[in-house]
Amino acid sequence: MTAPSLVTGPLLRYADAHAATVWVETDRPAQVTVLGATTSTWSVHGRHFALVEINGLEAGTTIPYEVHLDGHHVWPLDDSAYPPSVIRTLSPTRPFQLAFGSCRRAAPLDSAATRAFGADALVALTNRIAGQPVDTWPDALLLAGDQIYADKPSANLGTDNASTFDDYAHLYAEAWLPGPIRWLLSTVPTCMILDDHDLRDDWNTSLAWRDVVTQSPDWTGLVQGAFGSYFVYQHLGNLSPHQLAQNATYRALRDAPDDAERAQILDDFAWQSDATPDSARWSFYRDFGVDGARIRLLVVDARCSRQLTPSDRRIVDATEADWLKGVLNDAATQHLLVASTLPVFLFHGIHDLEGWNEAVTAGAWGTRWMARGEKIRQAVDLEHWAAFRASFTELTEVLRAVIGRAHPPRSVLFLSGDVHCSYTARVTLTDLPHAPTVVHQLTMSPFRNPLEVHIRIANLLLETRGVRWLTRRLARAAGVSADSVDWTVENGPWFDNGVMTITIEGDHVRVVVDHAFAESGTHQLVETTTIDLTGPPTGRRPAVARRQRRRHRRLRRKV
Repeated sequence: MTAPSLVTGPLLRYADAHAATVWVETDRPAQVTVLGATTSTWSVHGRHFALVEINGLEAGTTIPYEVHLDGHHVWPLDDSAYPPSVIRTLSPTRPFQLAFGSCRRAAPLDSAATRAFGADALVALTNRIAGQPVDTWPDALLLAGDQIYADKPSANLGTDNASTFDDYAHLYAEAWLPGPIRWLLSTVPTCMILDDHDLRDDWNTSLAWRDVVTQSPDWTGLVQGAFGSYFVYQHLGNLSPHQLAQNATYRALRDAPDDAERAQILDDFAWQSDATPDSARWSFYRDFGVDGARIRLLVVDARCSRQLTPSDRRIVDATEADWLKGVLNDAATQHLLVASTLPVFLFHGIHDLEGWNEAVTAGAWGTRWMARGEKIRQAVDLEHWAAFRASFTELTEVLRAVIGRAHPPRSVLFLSGDVHCSYTARVTLTDLPHAPTVVHQLTMSPFRNPLEVHIRIANLLLETRGVRWLTRRLARAAGVSADSVDWTVENGPWFDNGVMTITIEGDHVRVVVDHAFAESGTHQLVETTTIDLTGPPTGRRPAVARRQRRRHRRLRRKV
């Protein structure tokens, strides 16, 4: 009998100063060994998985690792063109780096796919770091939604929409198995959160949306395939070893006697997590830093925990909001990174438009406009934090409390994707204009899925003075009150595929914005700008933003 082999992975999912987890999918039952730590695979829906927990590592070290299945070496591949996969534990002396972005269409790297989808920013990131010293690599990579496009799969799937666990497994393999991506995910720890395309476009946009889609005869299978696969392929790896030990669904899967019972457990959990959102939690947090220096990354599920009651819409329900408040209010945090797939602070024109839309859909302009508002919401995706104004206001109040405490964090950074453009915005609470905490919205999207030209133009128009004035007037006419927070887009927008990297060193925070281009089949990153987030406001004006875009085009021509 042939030896077992890897189907997907390995993925280095978690790494702190002393522990790590490595996720694999195998073609049959096997004992999986990484750095002397061994665990058995478990099966569900006929597929075999393992999450190997490695403990007792030394802080600040770089450890090459191999994967063995039943004692047979299966990773690294013998013909690999990349350096050995490593586990890098967090160091008290090394600056912390987090790279992030969202929205990646899995497509070949040939010229035809590059014309259609642009250069792949994650492949370009791989090409960059593979040739650099290990100490310069990101400490973590945040994939902020739309890791797969279940509603727009490639022709290889053989169906127009993924719906079963097997369909989703195919899409994850397609996204994660190309050589550059496979190596990147094997050596840089990843945090992941789902957005709508991981399930279906516009998932949970509104109660009216759900009333239609839940009538489909395929609904049950879709929910079970989507949430079940998300739990196995993405969510488990987000958790620390301690959090894994406390996860009841993971324990039940590991303890179940056979595949059939595990499949039933997972299907029931998946169905319940969509039908009763407060029965599951997809939000999570990770703490980075050692020796008392804490950087907390809170990753918020802004898609599945929504409360869609028309009279009281919330992007996170009360159960989720209470949990988030507790995580945000930890006094030991020096830098707070709040990741949400959907930007909290949008361009002002879109922000006010979404506030107006929510109000008229709830009846502010009478019953005739309620139906019109719903059509507009679904047609142009008005579903960000601004479209759930109660949650937006509540989040800004929590932000005010965090900044106003005796020992506030040095920075609060909101990390987002989804909107298929990138920008940075400085945020100011109007009653705390000189607070010691710097607050920024950092939005990076897409990794590989650029906007059509007409939508790019619409985004630019929505930030012009005239359109901002109009949407603000509309919002006020619909009864939407003014916000107690203000923000200024200082850099961007840019529309090319790319990735942002945040570097934190002591009190200092900077972000590098890179965009991806291809030349002679090689995908590479070109730095667009570096921004000192803890420095004084830039006071940028539209003319400066235009000069940035011209500079970016010149850089692109050099490539």
